[in-house]
This record gives sequence, structure tokens and C-alpha cells, in this order.
Amino acid sequence: MLGLFGEIRTLSLFDSVSRIGLFRNGQLEEGSSGGVGFIGYREAKPKKLQQQHLFTSRYLLLRTRTMSASAKSVSTLDNVVVKSPNDRRLYRVIELENGLCALLIHDPDIYPEGSVPDQVDEDDEDGEEEEDSDGSYEDDDEEEGEGDEEDDEDEDEDEVKEKGDHQTKKAAAAMCVSMGSFLDPPEAQGLAHFLEHMLFMGSTEFPDENEYDSYLSKHGGASNAYTEMEHTCYHFEVKREFLQGALKRFSQFFVAPLMKTEAMERELLAVDSEFNQAIQNDSCRLQQLQCYTSAKGHPFNRFAWGNKKSLSGAMENGVDLRECIVKLYKEYYHGGLMKLVVIGGESLDMLESWVVELFGAVKNGSKIRPTLEAEGPIWKGGKLYRLEAVKDVHILDLTWTLPPLRHAYVKKPEDYLAHLLGHVYQYLKLLRDVSPQEWIFKELQDIGNMDFKFAEEQPADDYASELSENMLAYPVEHVIYGDYVYQTWDPKLIEDLMGFFTPKNMRIDVVSKSIKSEEFQQEPWFGSRYIEEDVPLSLMETWTNPSEVDASLHLPSKNQFIPCDFSIRAINSDVDPKTQSPPRCIIDEPFMKFWYKLDETFKVPRANTYFRINLKGAYASVKNCLLTELFINLLKDELNEIIYQASIAKLETALSMYGDKLELKVYGFNEKIPALLSKILTIAKSFMPSLERFKVIKENMERGFRNTNMKPLNHSTYLRLQLLCKRIYDSDEKLSVLNDLSLDDLNSFIPEVRSQIFIEALCHGNLSEDEAVNISNIFKNSLTVEPLPSKCRHGEQITRFPVSAKLVRDVSVKNKSETNSVIELYYQIEPEEAQSTRMKAMLDLFHEIIEEPLFNQLRTKEQLGYVVECGPRLTYRVHGFCFCVQSSKYGPVHLLGRVDNFIKEIEVLLEQLDEESFEDYRSGMIARLLEKDPSLLSETNELWSQIVDKRYMFDFSHKEAEELRNIQKKDVIKWYKTYFIESSPKCRRLAVRVWGCDTNMKESQTDEKSVQVIADAVAFKSTSQFYPSLC
Repeated sequence: MLGLFGEIRTLSLFDSVSRIGLFRNGQLEEGSSGGVGFIGYREAKPKKLQQQHLFTSRYLLLRTRTMSASAKSVSTLDNVVVKSPNDRRLYRVIELENGLCALLIHDPDIYPEGSVPDQVDEDDEDGEEEEDSDGSYEDDDEEEGEGDEEDDEDEDEDEVKEKGDHQTKKAAAAMCVSMGSFLDPPEAQGLAHFLEHMLFMGSTEFPDENEYDSYLSKHGGASNAYTEMEHTCYHFEVKREFLQGALKRFSQFFVAPLMKTEAMERELLAVDSEFNQAIQNDSCRLQQLQCYTSAKGHPFNRFAWGNKKSLSGAMENGVDLRECIVKLYKEYYHGGLMKLVVIGGESLDMLESWVVELFGAVKNGSKIRPTLEAEGPIWKGGKLYRLEAVKDVHILDLTWTLPPLRHAYVKKPEDYLAHLLGHVYQYLKLLRDVSPQEWIFKELQDIGNMDFKFAEEQPADDYASELSENMLAYPVEHVIYGDYVYQTWDPKLIEDLMGFFTPKNMRIDVVSKSIKSEEFQQEPWFGSRYIEEDVPLSLMETWTNPSEVDASLHLPSKNQFIPCDFSIRAINSDVDPKTQSPPRCIIDEPFMKFWYKLDETFKVPRANTYFRINLKGAYASVKNCLLTELFINLLKDELNEIIYQASIAKLETALSMYGDKLELKVYGFNEKIPALLSKILTIAKSFMPSLERFKVIKENMERGFRNTNMKPLNHSTYLRLQLLCKRIYDSDEKLSVLNDLSLDDLNSFIPEVRSQIFIEALCHGNLSEDEAVNISNIFKNSLTVEPLPSKCRHGEQITRFPVSAKLVRDVSVKNKSETNSVIELYYQIEPEEAQSTRMKAMLDLFHEIIEEPLFNQLRTKEQLGYVVECGPRLTYRVHGFCFCVQSSKYGPVHLLGRVDNFIKEIEVLLEQLDEESFEDYRSGMIARLLEKDPSLLSETNELWSQIVDKRYMFDFSHKEAEELRNIQKKDVIKWYKTYFIESSPKCRRLAVRVWGCDTNMKESQTDEKSVQVIADAVAFKSTSQFYPSLC
């Protein structure tokens, strides 16, 4: 629901705090922008609240078992966790003598062949140091580059996991500690976050810094961690046979971390670099303003990120930082405050024996969770805060402080209200006048139950971390069901809760670029400028008791998209993945090409229907491109109410544009998919926008173009794509042309762009072939237009860099307050060869080998910046490889020099790599490729990527895994010398350098004479050659 400023949020206090995360091994922690925030408006599956809920051990102490003479005695409980009837996993809850509570999960699909081989346990006693890898960054914006590269670019090692022999799933574990940033000492703010970083830096048993991540990297794994206000979570995944070895290293985080002074000095810089990624983020700035303006002495009044100023500054003021961090660890990192989840293919007894052995040494401690005291309200009532934005945005943020509601999780009164609220005080008056409605609660109950019963499986590490958090929030029997359950209808509790939604209990924040004042105040950590105002008394009175309710406001009608039919179409009870057929093309006509695959793996009443619709002339010019975008955005605006209702019933819709292609995705419970598609297409074929909505959407687009590339990392990727793609319309050019477009232009264009189309589609899931054909007929009957010939469909071409190309593109940051600089060094390799996976296999293996040494050298040792990463790039099926560093400390010339130096040393690194380590990397990569899809949606996305790229190799990952088995170390060295050694004619590179506000671009004048500087992208491409279009 959209309000005056385009975004209204209803928020409940202390629901959660957004995560301050440590990003490792290519994993981005969801919602980990860092800082303090809230989880609030609940539209679908309930999100977790973090109010205190005293976890009681009465659920655990039902049975006592002695594991061995040397093991700690434990309390064990099987079959207590309420799980979906479709969940084949086994769950056991144990409690160790030290108070640590663990949830053990046996997943039979991890070893589907039945027999569990011995664990491969490598203690690495030779002491060879292996450092941390990666340095992924959070980006809360959608990718702002153009083209289909977004389908392939960011997570290439995980982009395709097709069905093949020996499918496996990974093992995983997570530890949630019931302490977070609320427990930072006032003199060292950010200490809990800093402590999270330090636990990765070696232990008494494994003293090499980041030995843990090194082990995971070698064995197809990854790790991550994040700090919230009330807890800190650490989690990992690993190739199944290396779970025990990973647990050995992981357990030492909580037994004997080293926390060396010299490591602290370096890692403090990493924390500071992480903060610098967030400093120009409007959401983070708002979150910190809400903390800063809270009541003095309140636990919320703090700076949770931590940075060099808050931590080094503490030392300058006489604080012994190591003493502080050790004290914090000793006080709170004990068994009574720890919740562990372990997911493996081994028996529950085996998993239990490992946990008892490895985590029994964790310090004993009380289960009483830390308490925080505060007097009075968090914020002053009747206040309005205007925050000056970095981007061109207008956001209204309304926050009410609510009482603790964790005890009422089976009633979820806050979900009931969040489901309905949108227009605030008039609507609140309406809700009070009509009283709570049981039928609305019943709808939420039905949706929660069906979503629980047919929940799609998550990746193992995500599941582990979610359950470890839930162990802090719910009784053990409801660690899964607690998020879904709507058990008790309590209208009185809802009415009582509505009593907190008053103007006096409301905080108002307005975030806007257009705020002007001569009386700005400054938030000290981010340097944000803001104004604090009193809300006029007359307005407070009007909000308190609205005189009337607008006639257009009403309770929602009954949801027409809630399904009733959950029958499964697949007949066979157990299908061997090796015998499953790939998607079949069931329709191949000038108007459409339809792919179909019946799900015989997951057997849930869900389906995913994806469509790419080529529109006539939609990308023929910048004007046509903009008119098409206007039309699609206005169509989304028109469909908003229908799409919202469907999403409540777990039937999701996504609409987006790629070149001349409109991509429509409708996915979720399958019964109502045809009904929703019919409604969408009926509106799409006849819809003509109003002038009022045209003005609003046009203004939103204008702001979007002005905000493009405000982040240096987005900017560098955009500039690379701008030089690679033959036809790409610059955001500044778009902004200029958009200004002159009128509603008449759009109304004249719409019939033309709808006059000829071509559709390529995939129907995958719980749909029979007849049902898929019926879906195709919905399109044929709704869109009675001519087919668009293939020659009229846009196909992107990619610039072919000349032999030995050494190109440079220099641009200043768009945000003049942005201190971060970026170097993105792109090596162009070759286009894909038909039906060949060898180049992809070589790129992925090369990445697997060098990723960790790159991170170790440039971030851990040289501390260039928080973001240090590398990886394959696939741009319209042309292979490339990128190195990327972002830094607020160094300029692009220095960064490029350090990256170049590392690349030159790769040959030595490869030559010195022993055969055992090479085999570890290769087998780890093969394991990634053959990892079993965790969900129907995951499998659909992989199949769809093959269709979008017009590759149609639905066994791509299986073929790549076969290719990897034939690649030797000497092949990788030869390949590296061919494409990365400057003397090779096939070494073709582009360095995109984005210069931060504190740097001087005159440094670029020191470039070698062999470098070709690209001053004008259009001029460069006008003299370039291009590869033939492949998709």
C-alpha cells in the first residue's frame, strides 16, 4: 500500500535489529545492511520478533543419557519439534551439562544413497596458514546495470545446479548467542560487532588466522556471521563429508579464541571499512538517527556498527580494548546463552556424539538471558524528524512502540493489525468502530497452516541460522511452527494492542533530499543532517480522534486467491533424479514457445510459471525504451491491489523489463495461478493510464534515474556494461528524454508496442501438461495480436576487445560526499562455444583457487578496504573475469597497482599448489555443481536461466562437473598464461576506476603509454567490433 511519500511503514519496536554482518566466501547475509533497524509490516509469512522470551529447560529434561565415560551427560528429547508432515528430516533436542542447547537435524537427502561414509577429518597439523576469503558486500539497491548479465553475474559458482548423478546436499551448522549490541559498553560502542569479527581470527587449537574459513573454502563451503541488538549468529555450510572437521574448527570460536592484539589492530580497520560501506546509505542513516535521538540512557541509544573512531577512540581515552573484548566474551559467551543447530546426513546419535565432544568444553553459564532496564518512553512524543537524504527520495516512516509480544506468538495480534493497516489514523478509527473480525484471523490462520505444511526447503545454512534464532524466541516444540502458527483468536488482545497506536506513542521520520533549513542538527556518527520539530497540537488532536472516515476506506474483501486444492499431480512415489526428464517444448509456434516440466522431486502443490514477452520496438530507441518502462510501471501500479491480495495467499508476481522483453513471473500455490494470470492479462491488454498516475510514476522514474549509480560499486559495474553492450541507454540520456514525454505520447505508443509479441515460457511444478496448455491458451485468448518475427526481436551484442587491449575508464563518484573509490578490473575471455562447458569449468575452478589468496593478501594483510572480491562474469554468454576492490583509504591508481601485483603472482601460487590441495578445490567445485536443489523455486530458476540464455542445456552443471574431472593443474596454469599474462595477445582487459571525493584524478596521468583511456563510451563503441548475438 502506497502513501503520500510512496512508502509508509508500520513498525514495532525491538522486533529485530538489522544485522551488522561479516561477509565471507561469496555469501550475502539477507538484510545485513548493518546498523539498527526494525522488522515490521507483515504482509505474508510472519517475520521473527525479538522481544525477550524466557526459554525454559522443562522441555528438555525428559530423558538422560550418558554418552561415554569422557563425555558430558546430556538431556535428550526426540520427536518433540512440530514439523510439517512433508518434512522427512529427524529432529532431536539435547542439552549439555554446560547449559548449551542444541537442535540436531538428520537430513536423509544429504546421503540419499543410504550409506554414510567415514568423515574426512583433516587437522592440518603441518601449520600451513590459510587465510580468509572473499569480501562480499551488501547492496540494498537492485542492480542498476542493464541487460541479462544480472541473471549470471554475481554468483556464478552457484548459478546453475542442474540434475545429475550423485546429487548431494551440504551439511551446515549455526550458533546463536543471546547477546548483541545492546550489551556494548558505553565507552566502546560497536564492541559486540568487533567481537564477532575477532572470533574468526584463530583459536588455541587452530591458531592460523581464519583457518576455519580456509577449511570451508577448500571443501565447498562458506561461512557468515551477523550481530543484532539482542543476539549474534554464526553459521556455515560445507561439503557433507567434512562436517565433523568444520565443527571442530567452529566449536573453537566458543571455547578458546585467540583474539591477538595484532589481529585486533588489523580487523578494526575491517570494521571501519564495513561502516564506510553504509555511511551514504539513507536507510542506515535513518536507523542511526532513531538510535541517536532516543532517550539518553536507554539501551537503544547507541552506535551499534562500531568504527575506528568509536573503538580506536576508546583506546585513546585509556580503555584497554582487548581487556574489554575478552571481558565481554567471558561474560556472555557461555553455554547457558547458546543455541546450536547442526544439520547432517549422519544419524542423530552420531551428530549428538560430535556435539557433546566438541561443544562440551564451552564454559558453563546461567540460562537467564541478559536484562536491560530503561525508564520512560524511547522517544519524545509529538515529534517530527526531517532527515536530509543522500538520494533523491521521499519517505515517510511511522514507528509505534509496542509492548513485548513474544508470549503471544500463537495469537499474533500484531500480524492481524499489520495485515490491515495502511492509511493510519482514519483507518485505525475504522478498525476500532468495526471491532476485530475473526474471519480475517481465520484467513491468516489458513494461510499460515498451508505455508507451514508445504514449506519450500531453504539452503541448509539459512535453515540452521533461522532455527538457531528461533530457539531463543520459542519453546523447542515450536522452533519451526512458531513463525507460522495462528492458534488462538483473541480479539481483546488486538483491541488492547490498538491502544498503543496513538499519536503520542508515534515517532515520525521524513527522509527527503529537498529538506532545507538553517537550523540543521548533526548526528555524530554518520554526519547526517536533520531537523527536529514539534507536531502541531491541532494535528495531534485530529489524529487522535478523526472526525470521519474516508468513504474509500474499508476492510479487505475475502481473499479469492487462497487455494483449496492441494492434490499432487506426480504419480510416481519415488523418482530417481537420474531418470527425470528435462523440460519439454510442448508448443513451438511463431507466437509462443512453451516449455513444460512436471515436478516429481519436491511434490508440493506449488508451481512456477515464467514468461518472457518480446514487445514490438520496445528497445528500438531511448524514447521507446522509456515509453515501455512507463507503461510497465503504470501497469504494475494498476495491478497493485490484485497482486497484493495474491501475495497474501502465497501467490507471488514479478514484472520487469530486459531490453525489449517484459518478464512476468507468477509462482506459488498452483491452484489459483490461472485465475491470477487471467486477471493480469485482461488488464494488460486494455489498460490505459490516467494523467494523475502518469505524473506520479513519471516523477518516480525521474528520481530513480537521478539516483542511479550513487553507490561506487554499482557505478563501476554500470560503466563496464556500458562499454560491453552495443546498445545501452545511459541514465542521464534517459532522464533528459523522459522530461519531454507526455501522456499523449504514451497513449499513442501503447497500441503499437502491444501490436506484435513473442512469448517464451516455462511451466514447472505441480501442473499437468493439460493445465500448462490451458495456461498457454490464456495468453492466446487474451492477447489476440500478431506474432513478432525473430528478426524484429532485440538481441544484444557484446564489444569484442582488440588483441592485447589494455583499456581504462575513469569517472568520479556521482555522490560528491562519497569517500569510497573502486577499481573493477575486467578480463574478457571468449564467447561460449556451442554445447561446451570447458571454459565455464576453467573459470569456476580458477576462481575457487584464487579467491581466498586474493582476500588474504589485499584485505586481511594489506587492508585495502572491506570489499575485495573476484569472480567470473557472463555477459550475454561472453565469458569474462573480474577483480574488484572498494576502498575509502586508497585511490584507484594504488588499488589497481596492488591488484596487478597479485595477478602477476598467481603463476607462482598455481605452481606451488600441491596436488592434494588442487584436488580439494576441484572436488569442492564439483560438489557445488552437483548440490541438490533445495526447493522447487531454486530448480525453476536454474532451468529458466538456460531458456533465457537460449542455451537449453538443462544438464549444464552435470556436464561442467564431468569437464572439471578432466582438468589438471597444468591446464589451469596454461589457461592463466593465455588470458592474464600481459605479453599474451589474448590478454584483453578493461580497468574501470571510480574516483572517491577525496582522491585526485590527476594521478591517472601516470598511466603507462600502452593504456588506452576511454573518454567517451559512444565514440569507443563506434569504432569497435562486436561478437554475434547469442541471446
